[in-house]
Amino acid sequence: MKRVSLLLTFLISFTVFAQKTSTKVFDNPNYSISVPEIWKVMNTEDIVNIFPDNQIGAITISEYHNLALPKSETKKFILALYHSTDEEDKIKSRNGKKGYTEYNYEYFDEKEKLYWITKVFQKEKDLYLITINCKQKYWNGNYMSLFNETFNSFKIKK
Repeated sequence: MKRVSLLLTFLISFTVFAQKTSTKVFDNPNYSISVPEIWKVMNTEDIVNIFPDNQIGAITISEYHNLALPKSETKKFILALYHSTDEEDKIKSRNGKKGYTEYNYEYFDEKEKLYWITKVFQKEKDLYLITINCKQKYWNGNYMSLFNETFNSFKIKK
C-alpha cells in the first residue's frame, strides 16, 4: 500500500511539474513559429525578434528574397556574421524539406558570454536566417528548453 501511494504521489507531482508552457503561433505569409505565450514578438522591417520579458536572449528571424548568394559562399556568410575564425566544416549542412538546404552552426562568444545557435534555410535566391542568442548564465534548464522548442518549431510554408 505504501508503494502504491508513493508511486501515485510521484506520478501526480511529475504531471504537475512537466506541464508545457502555453504557446501562440506567429504567422507570417512565408513561415510560422510557435512562441511561448508570455514572450514578446517584435516585427520591424521584416526582421522578427522573439524574447522573454527579462530579455536574457532572443530568437531573430530574417528573410531574404532575390538574394544572389551562391551555396558555395553560404558557410562563409554564416561565419562572417560572428567574425568567427572557425573552419567551414564546423557548419553542418543537409538537404531539408521543400528543396531547401539547411545549415546549422553553434558559436560561443567569449567576450560577450553569449551562446549563438544559427539555422539557415536556402533555396535558389530565398534565404531564411534564424538565430538564438542567450546569455551564458541562463543557457540551461528551462530557458534552454524554451529557446530550443521555439527555434525548432520554425516552419517554412512555401
